[in-house]
Amino acid sequence: MAHESTPHFHNTEGLRSIRIGSKEFQCVGALPPFDHPHIYLDMGKDNEIVCPYCSTLYQFDGTLAAGTSEPLSAIYHSEAA
Repeated sequence: MAHESTPHFHNTEGLRSIRIGSKEFQCVGALPPFDHPHIYLDMGKDNEIVCPYCSTLYQFDGTLAAGTSEPLSAIYHSEAA
């Protein structure tokens, strides 16, 4: 399942930007039920990317562990099925 290997982040707090430790991830917008389509984003060689749905600016921070964020509250944890 893709969710197990690809970190997911959200911006329910409406932050201007979120620093993350991954260049490939999914943005879910806000927490359900206010989420947008869970979109896969890949920064490639860049160090930042803007989600085309919610306009959140994600910035890569190599000092953060993969799959983590600053703030930590931006990490999305789905409910177990």
